[in-house]
Amino acid sequence: MKSQASTAAKYLLALGTVALMFAGLSWGADDSQSDIAKRIDNSANVLNEIMATPDKAIPDDIMNHAKCIAVVPSMVKIAIGFGGNHGKGIATCRTENGWSAPAPITITGGSWGLQLGGQAVDLVMVIRSEDGMQHLLSSRFKLGADASAAAGPVGRDAAADTDIKMRAEVLTYSRARGVFAGIDLSGAAVSQDKDETRILFGKMIPFETILSGKVPPPAGSDAFLATVRKYSHQARDQATK
Repeated sequence: MKSQASTAAKYLLALGTVALMFAGLSWGADDSQSDIAKRIDNSANVLNEIMATPDKAIPDDIMNHAKCIAVVPSMVKIAIGFGGNHGKGIATCRTENGWSAPAPITITGGSWGLQLGGQAVDLVMVIRSEDGMQHLLSSRFKLGADASAAAGPVGRDAAADTDIKMRAEVLTYSRARGVFAGIDLSGAAVSQDKDETRILFGKMIPFETILSGKVPPPAGSDAFLATVRKYSHQARDQATK
């Protein structure tokens, strides 16, 4: 009798352990889904807040001719002084049918120098050339090595088309403590965040497939894409067709 009771107790304990494991996995998935949804919303907010101040925003001409736009909200420095950085964000590219679905990205490495201290910053990258776009579609590239990069000019009406920086394939910007300015991120590697891609789309989809507009935008990405369209003037251009 005792043996049967002991066996039953062990069986119930095993069932309870399995149930807790599945509950933990489910909670983890929900939490991850929440994280990527917040990141997409935060990226829209970053663009809106940056572009809301004309004299400190990304020039209209740069946004109008952008091939791809990537936003990394709250990128953090992982060392004091001359260290590295790490952040997660999303990217979208211009296609024949509008802007593509957002693709989760990570950025790591590089050096900011001392100008930003140890704080988190919002990062915006504007890919300006076809070559830069192809580097992004490759799922991984290094700023300053695979694709030329430079700190971007600031000011909605800035006449930066003759500036040497405009030769760069990628223009980079940062915002910290309310200050928005170009930033040099040479040496930083940008790559596809495969884990969050699976969470966002329900399966692994290659960067090129997402950013070429071959998959529909997932639920929850409308606000971000509407913000990109607004400041790239695509919405205005389509309205005049």
